[in-house]
Amino acid sequence: MKLCMALCPPLLLLLVTELAAAQPFWYLKNLDSPFVPTNQATVEAMLRVANVGANDYLIDLGSGDGRILITAARHYGVRGLGVDLDPELVRESVENARMAGVADRVSFQQRDLFDTRIGRATVVTLYLLPEVNLKLRPRLLTELRPGTRVVSHGFGLGDWNPDLKISVRGTGSEVYFWVVPAAVAGKWTSRIMTPNAAQLLEIEFTQKFQEIEGSARRDGKLVHVRDARLDGDRISFVLIDDADHFHRQHFEGRVSGKAMEGTVRGGGAAPRTQHNWRANRNPP
Repeated sequence: MKLCMALCPPLLLLLVTELAAAQPFWYLKNLDSPFVPTNQATVEAMLRVANVGANDYLIDLGSGDGRILITAARHYGVRGLGVDLDPELVRESVENARMAGVADRVSFQQRDLFDTRIGRATVVTLYLLPEVNLKLRPRLLTELRPGTRVVSHGFGLGDWNPDLKISVRGTGSEVYFWVVPAAVAGKWTSRIMTPNAAQLLEIEFTQKFQEIEGSARRDGKLVHVRDARLDGDRISFVLIDDADHFHRQHFEGRVSGKAMEGTVRGGGAAPRTQHNWRANRNPP
């Protein structure tokens, strides 16, 4: 095995040096990442963490010899697409899928991952260098639907903290897992119909990926937003009266573009009733 030292960026050389003793790899100078096979235990851990199933469409960006997608198809009935720049690896993947009996469920294409449409995916898998992950991150957040699962072997996505990070026993591998969050930052207005009267709720969320905070007024009066949580397109939060901290309303719902809706129920000193609610995003 030979590497052209002048062609390899320092981070790539560091990665290659660390991995060379443990497992074989292939490198082409025009690739963003070298091919380092993901060990099978880590493949299976990635698929378990993502909770893949027969209704999923998995896109593997930088699919190598196809083992992640082929394993997903064989064991979980997944359909999907793998893309890689290396034509030899693409041909190998196609043959591996044929031998595994899943060629009707998966396909492999020689393609730049940055030119690959990913919006169809319900699961995206990665084993790419950190700077490639960062370059890809804006597309993951904007092109994937809220609730889409992203799993990465070995490297994170910068300051987008994973929802889950695990170490795979006996391999030295780490697996990172995210759920793509809905975009909720901004001001929202809701009228909540109760048996006594309609309530006007004005709420504003700030957002950093899946982490959200809020401030709100109900009928013009300050209320506190607590326990705000965003999980894909699912949102929940608690409103607490400024004048009576035992008066609480628990909101749960789903976000769909410029609207969110669900149910609200009373807690603490609030009436233990449940109502529907819907909020619309205010124009910028």
